[in-house]
Amino acid sequence: NPIDSRHVRGAMALRANVLLQGCSGIRFELIERLVQFLQADAIPVVRELGSIGASGDLVPLSAIARAITGIQGKALVRMGGETIECREALERLELDPIELLPKEGLALVNGTSFSAAIAANAVSEARQLFAVALAAQSMMLRALLVKDEPFEGFVHDLKPHPGQVWIAEVMRYLLRDGCQDLQVASDLVQDRYSLRCLPQYLGSIFEGLARIQHTVETEMNSVSDNPLVDPENGQFYQSGNFLGQYVGMAMDDLRKYFGLTAKHLDVQIASLVTPEFSGGLPASLRGNDTLANNMNMGLKGLQITGNSIMPMLTWFGNPLVDHFPTHAEQFNQNINGLSWGASQAAWKSVELFQSYLSISLIFAVQALDLRAKQVFGDFDGRRLLGTLPVQLYTSVCKLLDHEPGPQKPFLFNDSDRWLEEDVESICESLSQGGPIVESVQPILQSFDQKMRSGS
Repeated sequence: NPIDSRHVRGAMALRANVLLQGCSGIRFELIERLVQFLQADAIPVVRELGSIGASGDLVPLSAIARAITGIQGKALVRMGGETIECREALERLELDPIELLPKEGLALVNGTSFSAAIAANAVSEARQLFAVALAAQSMMLRALLVKDEPFEGFVHDLKPHPGQVWIAEVMRYLLRDGCQDLQVASDLVQDRYSLRCLPQYLGSIFEGLARIQHTVETEMNSVSDNPLVDPENGQFYQSGNFLGQYVGMAMDDLRKYFGLTAKHLDVQIASLVTPEFSGGLPASLRGNDTLANNMNMGLKGLQITGNSIMPMLTWFGNPLVDHFPTHAEQFNQNINGLSWGASQAAWKSVELFQSYLSISLIFAVQALDLRAKQVFGDFDGRRLLGTLPVQLYTSVCKLLDHEPGPQKPFLFNDSDRWLEEDVESICESLSQGGPIVESVQPILQSFDQKMRSGS
């Protein structure tokens, strides 16, 4: 199947960036051709299989090279809502086919730009999704009436892992101004580990995400050709910058972190739907808990759907790069980075996590509505939240056409809503960087500031 056009655009931009560094032995005309295609939104069709991340992404990048040069006239291009042959695309752009000179073919196809492009898109999405997940966690904590004590600065100053300290800071920010004086009637002296150890658990994931982002940014701006040309003296260097090992291992780690983040949310949801663990919220977060014979199922079906996604995310967290074939290209490429496959799998994890996070947000809204009814006598979950979580709660409610108020929670009777459509609406907003992502901008800004500080 053809790969998503956003990845192809990214690969074209990164290839131009690499070639502009002047160590690849290629004419400016060819670099300009990449940019001309991008500006015209003429995007080559590239298949999703074909690279082992060794001599770069030879097969996928060759699809781009064929299209922009017109060497192989049947190479396909998406342009103006159509899929056309590259020679026709060149005619529409009033460009001529280009005959390649020595070294130029290698310069176009021998590098990690495609793997790096997919990885960059995955990291960009992961950064946003992690910020939303943190805000969703704070909503769940308020619904569970969790103590704020585990997030106090004194605790984390004594174990100053940068990620742990940052997560604790973010949680203090998210929980401030909310309803802090409510306590669950419980025999527990301390909250359960998924609540109390949240900074320690998610802090290590944050540090991993920061490390991955740095790795991918370095790869995006690196020259990954072979051979390399020193423009000062014309010396050629036969070397191995084309190996996608850094990207492959980073994407293996990214998939693992998606699984760990989903598993943590899964535990919180399990607490929310169990009265003995939630401090008395209705079982399965049933909205109408008065029907005879408990005929309402609440969010039970949605929980099971989430339960089906979370194991897939953890399974995708298994490494790929250590499975490389040692016999590739008659044993010439006897080690290879598998960055293409690792990046493709990471993008699949992005899509799965978007679905899982959408489900988590529905649970957070329903739980807050039901807790507000117990505490305040109405179903307005906003009354439990601080400033930023209120914005997230409100953004989700608008997407779901839910008006918080005295009458009903998000889901009252099972027949009131078609939850599949609700999950799809949130997923679409997450994938497009819509109001939900906009509501967590302060977290993203803090994330970036922490990245820039290097601590």
